[in-house]
Amino acid sequence: MSIEMQLRAMPESEIREDWNWLEQFMGEAGDFDRFQAERRAGIAEAVEYHFQALHEVYRAAYSPQGPYDWELPVLGGRPVYHAAYSQTPFLILDPTKVRGAADFLTAASFETLWVAAKSKPAFNWAEDKDSFLAHHADLRAFYSRVAPTGQAVVKAFWY
Repeated sequence: MSIEMQLRAMPESEIREDWNWLEQFMGEAGDFDRFQAERRAGIAEAVEYHFQALHEVYRAAYSPQGPYDWELPVLGGRPVYHAAYSQTPFLILDPTKVRGAADFLTAASFETLWVAAKSKPAFNWAEDKDSFLAHHADLRAFYSRVAPTGQAVVKAFWY
């Protein structure tokens, strides 16, 4: 089993803020062929293993005076809880937040973020920069495709 964040876009009106429904909906992405077809269609994306670290790279853009759009691409969204689990595996980004994520990723210079993040002592920077850059490019492309459609994004974190 891999550790990954999966993202799927759909009309906000079709999303049920019900943990069991979200588990089934996002679980369907576990079908490899289906998920690859959804990726090609531009309505799904995944970040394996590095999603938390990528969030930390985006945190390098944090400014107490500025907007918090850096949080949106990875760990941002409205959580959907389940009483039996202490961890929230599902997040929902409404279309406005999807646009915020797309705008942040379009405006953010990965190189600038990377340099700023490397100066933070709390992160293990032994990871390959190219892997982070590839994930960043995939997320930027995903959010840039989804934002103009006015769709929401559902995120699942599988461990």
